[in-house]
Amino acid sequence: MFLESHLHCTEAPLEITSKFAVCFITIQHNVTITTNEGPEQTAINHFQHGVKDLATIFFYMLVAIIMHAIIQEYVLDKINKKKHFSKTKHSKFNESGQLSAFYLFSFCWGASILVSENFLSNPVTLWEDYPHTLMPFQMKFFYICQLGYWLHALPELYFQKTKKEDIPRQLAYILLYLVHIAGAYILNLNRLGLVLLVLHYFVELLFHVSRLIYFNNENRQMGFTMWAVLFVLGRLLTLSLSVLMVGFGLANAENQGFDWAAGNFNILFVRITVLAAICLTQAFMMLKFIKFQLRRWREHAEAQNLKKKPVINKGKSKKDKANGVNGVNAHDSPRAKKEKSS
Repeated sequence: MFLESHLHCTEAPLEITSKFAVCFITIQHNVTITTNEGPEQTAINHFQHGVKDLATIFFYMLVAIIMHAIIQEYVLDKINKKKHFSKTKHSKFNESGQLSAFYLFSFCWGASILVSENFLSNPVTLWEDYPHTLMPFQMKFFYICQLGYWLHALPELYFQKTKKEDIPRQLAYILLYLVHIAGAYILNLNRLGLVLLVLHYFVELLFHVSRLIYFNNENRQMGFTMWAVLFVLGRLLTLSLSVLMVGFGLANAENQGFDWAAGNFNILFVRITVLAAICLTQAFMMLKFIKFQLRRWREHAEAQNLKKKPVINKGKSKKDKANGVNGVNAHDSPRAKKEKSS
């Protein structure tokens, strides 16, 4: 009797903690839809966004911190020890190494979702049947991981001992990612957000891989040229897709109006706000890109001028001057005058 009562007492806390842990680990707000395909009914699970997602995002933020530490400890630090980078290159190498791994993983994952859901083959589905409140598991998990990763970047500024002058720059792009990803997730623009993220991550992946190659061999700069072309094309595609979906697709949709419970935000104010946010972000990125290119061209021009400038050997000129002085002194000495007179 005592053993049975003891087992019941231990099972109760375990059930409570397991139910509590489920809110953090598993994806919440699932909706089961039954479809009649043939003689049998099939149940398909879809997911919505909700308040419980905050717990799941927090858990995967902690997972991202652990993964960040593993990549830093077992990959990047070992390469840094072999290459003996300076402090400036050391921090940039770590940044590019971490972001390259994340962008590669996210790009492959996002592209696989686009292919499996036929968003690329049928672009009309990006705005058709809005609001897209129901998401497949892979898409919702993708957004949860994206928000968790960019939230983890905030405490990493402290863990990585980021320089004070670099903190504003990193805070700016972290907050831009969080605002845009959370906005697409909450406003049920998840399909457009997924397409734009995959496009943006591919361009950013090329930049950080090119920077890693440059740190290994400074003569290899072809990747930066490819990135510059794709960066401009990426901005044009982002603006085109955003205007096509939000400005034309949603504006001409039948389901107009604002309904928080139904997840419908298809009103003029929201559409203008979304387009303004995207356009301002693209303009900000283009401004940073132009400044970056001008700085690179200026540094390249200065390096070319240094190569063309002739090198003057000061040591040799001093030696010749000294020899010339000694020669004059020896020529004008009394002994030399006697030799001349004789």
